[in-house]
Amino acid sequence: MSMTSIRARLIVVLVVLCGFLAVAGAPSASAATPSDSLWFDGTPLTVQNGRFVDGQGREVVLRGYNVSGETKLAENNGLPFASVADARKSATALRALGGGNAVRFLLSWASAEPVRGQVSTTYLAAVTAQMQAFLDAGIRVFPDFHQDLYSRYLFNSGSWYTGDGAPAWAVALGGYPAESCGICLFWGQNITQNAAVQKGQYDFWHNDYGLQDAFLATAQTAMTYLAQHLTADQFAGVVGFDPYNEPYAGSYESGETSRTWEQNRLWPFYQKFRARMDAAGWTAKPALVEPNLFWNANIDAQKQPGGLLDAGTLGSRYVFNTHFYDQKAISGILMWGNASDGQYSTDFGTVRDRASAAGTTAVVSEFGHPLSGTTAGKAPTVDKAMYQALDSRLPGSTWWTTPASSGPVLSGTQWQWDIYNGRHHELMNGNASKVLTAGDAWNDEDLSAVNTDDSGAVTLRQDARLLDRVYPGATAGTTLAFTYEDRSRDGSTTLTWNPVPSSLPNVAALVGSGQYAVQVWRSSSSSAPTELHLPASFPSASTTVVSDLGTAYAPPAYSSSTPVGVAAEPGGTGSRRLLLTDADSGVLHFALVTNGATAPSATQLNAARSELAAWVAAKF
Repeated sequence: MSMTSIRARLIVVLVVLCGFLAVAGAPSASAATPSDSLWFDGTPLTVQNGRFVDGQGREVVLRGYNVSGETKLAENNGLPFASVADARKSATALRALGGGNAVRFLLSWASAEPVRGQVSTTYLAAVTAQMQAFLDAGIRVFPDFHQDLYSRYLFNSGSWYTGDGAPAWAVALGGYPAESCGICLFWGQNITQNAAVQKGQYDFWHNDYGLQDAFLATAQTAMTYLAQHLTADQFAGVVGFDPYNEPYAGSYESGETSRTWEQNRLWPFYQKFRARMDAAGWTAKPALVEPNLFWNANIDAQKQPGGLLDAGTLGSRYVFNTHFYDQKAISGILMWGNASDGQYSTDFGTVRDRASAAGTTAVVSEFGHPLSGTTAGKAPTVDKAMYQALDSRLPGSTWWTTPASSGPVLSGTQWQWDIYNGRHHELMNGNASKVLTAGDAWNDEDLSAVNTDDSGAVTLRQDARLLDRVYPGATAGTTLAFTYEDRSRDGSTTLTWNPVPSSLPNVAALVGSGQYAVQVWRSSSSSAPTELHLPASFPSASTTVVSDLGTAYAPPAYSSSTPVGVAAEPGGTGSRRLLLTDADSGVLHFALVTNGATAPSATQLNAARSELAAWVAAKF
């Protein structure tokens, strides 16, 4: 899994080496705007008309990873990283190798409030310093107070499983039964089969022992600390806050359903959290709220009605935030074979529809598939199909014929980006005789897209063509259709699910066997350019752009007078973007970007542009 761009790899190494000069400590209060920033970069995001929008009025798509499952572990005291230097190393690689512009940044309630009523400023200072590493790399952040199975402290030292989330003192209050999952094949079965987990969750949602009040107070303190200790430029890069990971009732009261639980327990909690955000100085930032965990399960026996259906219009102060895993594929039994073109079009289309009905935008803040174990062979196709569904609600087989039905491009953060994968030293539930080193070191999971090699370099564990993708990071207007054919691989097989149709022979000839993306958008009055992330596999010198705004092979450096140009992305990591500038409003535009052509002639470029123009005119 190597970089195709030597220059980008060298920049990664140089920045990582510089990062080792940093030491852990109090967060910096004097960090400058990320290097390589242009005049239109660095503005806060808001939610408008069902989209993330930046200060230039551009529609923004967030793509990245969860940082990271390390927060679930005790080895680094509930922090994503052992040091600020590791955080910088991770951020640099995430930008340059993984192509991400955003992270979901995990926090630990147990580490933030180890003693009831006493929030650890030592923990908050370390969190802030590590978060700054990503913000300074030009990566937007949304924190998440994470939990799974309520708390690690429910589990005894000999247990087969563990959890994360609530502090030891919260568990001590409940007097919970000895934990047991019975006959469980997967750790997630503890959610509905382990009485201790169920009772802990139940107590939290009913605010027994004042648990919810304590959590909300800690969250407010944490948010206030971040607002006060991040610089203005850094705080502008904080998207919002994810209040609670994968909420579930624990158990229902007599007559209660998953839907009424959302209405009467979950939604009031989010309203309280929203008020805490306002009090902490986060008024302009949305809460990224998750519905009940099982609302979109793809196994019928697990599915429970929900999706915050009774919360009314979420509007600009909330984002519809959900997860999606193919439990059929993970089971190894309920889905034979691999995923295919359009596998998750309906599932992700449901996310789009639910967010639209709620009057907000959506983010799929967890998705992915195990990279080891009996079903790991499905990962290349499952993950490709999930990214395809984020890009468009259409399968490749129909995208070119009905592109106007493509729908909005979804934001998403893959689970996960853990640079310590396979190199952990986690005493499971504090048991010195059960030291976990393999995979993610948590309940036998192994989903990290990266690890660190023997030289200390961050290395991709998945195909770079799958992870480092073209996507419309910011659009000066509204995206009407988007697709990206990544040509990612399943072993030695190249997966092509969206070939250019034979009805566009000049476009097909230009693309050849290369990767390509197509975006169609209607312009707004924004004077800032539309930007698409350029993967390392799209070096500027061999990238071809065909747009109504202009054509270019090896596009020049960006300037305000250049309609098609390339510039570095903010953060100094070596990652790049294609910038497309128009000077109109309400006008239909299109762009094809590919790495498949070799020095095409002006005649070839113009022929491809004419075909695309006719196609756009016919389809939109």
